[in-house]
Amino acid sequence: MRLNGIKDNPGAKKTRVRIGRGIGSGLGKMGGRGGKGQTARTGVAIGGFEGGQMPLHRRLPKRGFNKWRPQDFNEINVGSLQQAIDDKRLDGSKPLDLAALIAAGIVRRPKDGVRLLGDGEIKAKISITVNHVTAKAKAAVEKAGGSISVIERKVLAADEEKRKKSAAKKAASGKKPATKTEE
Repeated sequence: MRLNGIKDNPGAKKTRVRIGRGIGSGLGKMGGRGGKGQTARTGVAIGGFEGGQMPLHRRLPKRGFNKWRPQDFNEINVGSLQQAIDDKRLDGSKPLDLAALIAAGIVRRPKDGVRLLGDGEIKAKISITVNHVTAKAKAAVEKAGGSISVIERKVLAADEEKRKKSAAKKAASGKKPATKTEE
């Protein structure tokens, strides 16, 4: 091997196409940018502009809403709790809460709390504290001989007053009031 014999692998170097270098090059005059006007220039701001006609995204109605302060819970199935107890990551005899689940590696970070779901099967008798629990999960834990305590949400007196006032107003207008359902 000699220095004069060193070269790149075939296809490693690709020559750049030099556009806008005269009509004779075949890539001159407009330089691949089409005709005149806004799109031939940089900083095109067409987006949803339809020549002054009301754009489609503004003609269609709005639907739904986004919660103002949505809560993000860690969702855990009873089956994953049983798996952690079987793997000796969790001690089923001690009371379980968010801190114990984080220490065991079942939950990564606290978020807004824990929601217990009913997928899977649990055999261990556990005592767990959660923010929410489904009916299926509650039945599964109680069937195994365990207990669940749900952390009650703090409701301000002013919020409760507003809720009652709103319910009374709806009752007066003949609308059906929103009922609070618990799982």
